[in-house]
Amino acid sequence: MLSDGQKIGVGLTAVGVLFMLMGVFTFFDAGLLAIGNILFLAGITLTIGAQRTITFFAQKSKLRGTICFLGGIFLVFCRWAVVGIAIELFGILNLFGDFFPLVFAFLRQLPIIGSLLNHPGLSNTFDRFTGPALPV
Repeated sequence: MLSDGQKIGVGLTAVGVLFMLMGVFTFFDAGLLAIGNILFLAGITLTIGAQRTITFFAQKSKLRGTICFLGGIFLVFCRWAVVGIAIELFGILNLFGDFFPLVFAFLRQLPIIGSLLNHPGLSNTFDRFTGPALPV
């Protein structure tokens, strides 16, 4: 069960992602992207805690992703939105790439989306990226 602080963190993370998407849809509006970045980082921190957030971003194996992610945020704050988002996305893929197989496995269990993702054409594509099945 999630505590109240964790629920707020999940909400802030979702709103942060929404602001980032709106910033991209409005032709890389630096203001919306900056607000989205702040909300996303605040949400992650509230969801998993400050110490775990620092530990996650400071892992030696995730150092390249952390530098790219934070550097992209800095560039967005400096109004270089297109370059900042490109570098930030590279960092996000490096940081959170390990979670994508878990996300795809979860999405395959959903009623409507799961039937689409289990379609033979799409299933082969996702299996190439995530592996055929999770061990659990």
